[in-house]
Amino acid sequence: MTERVNLSKSAPDLYQTVAKLERLVSDALTKAGVAEGFSHLLRLRASQINHCAFCCRLHTRDALASGEPADRIAVLAAWQEADYFTGKERAALELIEAITLISEGQVPDTVYDLAAATLSADEISAVEWLAIVINAWNRIATSSRYSVKP
Repeated sequence: MTERVNLSKSAPDLYQTVAKLERLVSDALTKAGVAEGFSHLLRLRASQINHCAFCCRLHTRDALASGEPADRIAVLAAWQEADYFTGKERAALELIEAITLISEGQVPDTVYDLAAATLSADEISAVEWLAIVINAWNRIATSSRYSVKP
């Protein structure tokens, strides 16, 4: 396998700009009242969809460290079938998935309408920005082939 360009090393200023955006998004999530542990589940769900092993491991560890129960993490990929998530969390999960899969039909009105009926404008904004930044991180890690070893 050809060694990949590591984007964090090849363009550190750009990488640090994404890191700054991450910090701003984390602040927005906190201000909107999104629990830290759940924010890691949102990051994890997008990373699962994007098949980003590096970010899946990272956000699983972060979710556990933030007090998220292992059961919620274990059922996250099948969250629609599990009773572990509140109505607000379900709306946020729907939104993060739709934005992550934006090439498959944009963000459907049904998804956005559910979010608008369930979440505040600040929560919607924070979740949408989170979707944008975690998808950027997933692309940085996967295209650079960040190592994921035991």
